[in-house]
Amino acid sequence: MPSAEPRKPLHLNAFLMSTGHHEASWRLPESPAEAGSDIEHYKNLARIAERGRLDSLFLADSPVLMGDPGRRPAAKLEPTVLLTALAGATEHIGLIATASTSYNEPYNLARRFASLDHVSGGRAGWNIVTTAGADAARNFGLDDTPLHHERYRRAAEFVEVSTKLWDSWADDAVVADKEGGVHALAERVRAIDHRGEFFRVDGPLNVQRPPQGYPLLVQAGSSEDGKDFAARYAEAVFTAQQTLEEGIAFYKDVKARAVALGRDPEGIKILPGIVPVIGDTEAEAHELDAELDRLIVPEYAKHQLALRLKIAPEDLDLDAELPEDIPTEDEIEGAKSRYTLIVELARREHLTVRQLIGRLGGGRGHRTFAGTAEQVADTIEHWYDSGAADGFNIMPAVLPSGLEVFVDRVVPILQKRGLFRTEYTGTTLREHYGLPRPANQLFDTVAPHADLATTGAR
Repeated sequence: MPSAEPRKPLHLNAFLMSTGHHEASWRLPESPAEAGSDIEHYKNLARIAERGRLDSLFLADSPVLMGDPGRRPAAKLEPTVLLTALAGATEHIGLIATASTSYNEPYNLARRFASLDHVSGGRAGWNIVTTAGADAARNFGLDDTPLHHERYRRAAEFVEVSTKLWDSWADDAVVADKEGGVHALAERVRAIDHRGEFFRVDGPLNVQRPPQGYPLLVQAGSSEDGKDFAARYAEAVFTAQQTLEEGIAFYKDVKARAVALGRDPEGIKILPGIVPVIGDTEAEAHELDAELDRLIVPEYAKHQLALRLKIAPEDLDLDAELPEDIPTEDEIEGAKSRYTLIVELARREHLTVRQLIGRLGGGRGHRTFAGTAEQVADTIEHWYDSGAADGFNIMPAVLPSGLEVFVDRVVPILQKRGLFRTEYTGTTLREHYGLPRPANQLFDTVAPHADLATTGAR
């Protein structure tokens, strides 16, 4: 009988968050006190992830101080600046940064990501987010955030302007003809003359086309608007799914929406988040998980949960289930899908507020899993084979130890099973994810002046 077809490669991203994703991780003796602004800490994490041959690492961001700084470390470096430093500390791993379309302008942001892509040799990715919340709005001279649909309309136009700006230089624009005195062909650098609902941008960009054409486009929203946006623009989707059934449903839904828009479903990679807590035995893993939960300060966590649910903290009883009278998803303007996930988790498992706080403390709604390295590999493989994921967004509860144990103990199991690479075979982030370099929408694919040497990225 002919041998079975080889499996598609699994994709793994390391989601890095200062001392780790568990909100009490900073209280452990091993945690660096100033992790959020310690460049050497992040260089170490990036090198660990690259040692594991992971596709990419990812930094979240928000244009507002997130949460109470008394509860956990809240300061963080601007991610494109941090990733520029990490580009020099690594050689292969992709570098993905979050940047909001609500409180940036396309020209400056397109320039920053094009610069990061050049500096890193084609390893940049952009996690495209909209930003809700009056606290963020007030940092930009606004009284409140725009409505959900308006934020996504702005985001769509923002991406379209950004891709035009990246395409404003043809790949062969720079010829560096020293003898003829021609550095770049003027006709191969073009204004975009964009006039839209939200933006007026002339262009061209003042940076050559990025080595990847565009940085990898990533998206993380799971609301209806978020899924529509992902289906149209995203090449990788970070998502939070608590059960296998929910994961399969989300995967099928987003892929179907992409197909309906004429896209190849293989051109969009779905990566659910998982918070692995790994021990030598299952009992040890559960004890490590419980130890972290014991370090949560309940009053801080209750206050954060109340903010998320848009209710008063005094309406939450730590030893009772969520009140029945809380807002519906339609009444929530920001992070709609995460709100629904939290409420459904609490209702489905009849969790008390204290229990819910413990479940959310590890991954803010992402799936947590405590077990041995073999069991973590098993659950990753099961979700992958069941059609719930193209890969995973790995969210270590504690850093750096959680990333080290995943790289040193789980990755080799996945490699042995033929699920994950043993060496990098490409040089760009798009190549790691098996995605093509996009054609230039403003210029012909066949360039004129073929007799002149070119220096544009290929």
